[in-house]
Amino acid sequence: MSRGGSSLRGADAALLRALEEVRARCDVEARKAADPVHFVHRYAERDDQELVAMIASALAFGNVKALCAKIEEALSRLGPRVAEVADDPAAVRARLAGFRHRVYRDEDLARLLIGARRVQRAHGSLGKALTDKLDALGDLREALGAWVAEIREKGELGAGAGGRRGATHILPDPGKGSAVKRILLLLRWMARPADGVDLGLWDVPTSRLIIPVDTHIHKLSRNLGLTARTSADFRAAEEITAALARLDPEDPVKYDFSLCHLGMLQTCPSKRDPVACEGCGVKPVCRHWRRGAR
Repeated sequence: MSRGGSSLRGADAALLRALEEVRARCDVEARKAADPVHFVHRYAERDDQELVAMIASALAFGNVKALCAKIEEALSRLGPRVAEVADDPAAVRARLAGFRHRVYRDEDLARLLIGARRVQRAHGSLGKALTDKLDALGDLREALGAWVAEIREKGELGAGAGGRRGATHILPDPGKGSAVKRILLLLRWMARPADGVDLGLWDVPTSRLIIPVDTHIHKLSRNLGLTARTSADFRAAEEITAALARLDPEDPVKYDFSLCHLGMLQTCPSKRDPVACEGCGVKPVCRHWRRGAR
């Protein structure tokens, strides 16, 4: 239960009860096995975990089975010690030659990995690189922008043009207004306390995290009244996070994993549908099922 749960009243109290129930009912081990975060748990060394998390989150879009197959392929090509391979740009390119996942190709992933490894070595860890920027800039979005820019820059060093956008292509700019779901997903994995899903490796306060918004989270959030925005953009992510922070200001994104997987399993119709909505954990607080809703 959230720290402020006992003082909540009305709609917020009902929402908290529903979200805690969804979280309690989530089969964490089964859902983790179907989530790209499970790749990170395979590795024991921190450097490898950071780089694998970067790869897995960067490729985490589209059909979950297809994207997990592509992550598996990339990691198989790179071998068991990703950080060691990443120290040799020529080896990275050779191993990833011919790789493709939707709009991304081998050179895009290679430059991302090479840049991330160079930043990791320069700062001691990718997490330290981010917290240094957060300490200097104060604002998480600005810090993420500077962090992304450094990874992009170091990924392009010595790469040549090659007609590809490299790390610039595969790692989005948080300053441009999109939800940057994959970056915020990476941040959740690495900054939230180790709970069997997230790993607790970075010293970013959980109170400052922003929820990664994909189609499932956006749809559920609109139905729960957490945002009215029709676009799944960064402002929507901020609105949803602010609403969840009323329930738990210290860890507002803790509901992300269970809600996202509820959305994947339930295939929410975003309307009152007795068949499709049967068994949905947030049905009691959904706008389509509140008293008077049609």
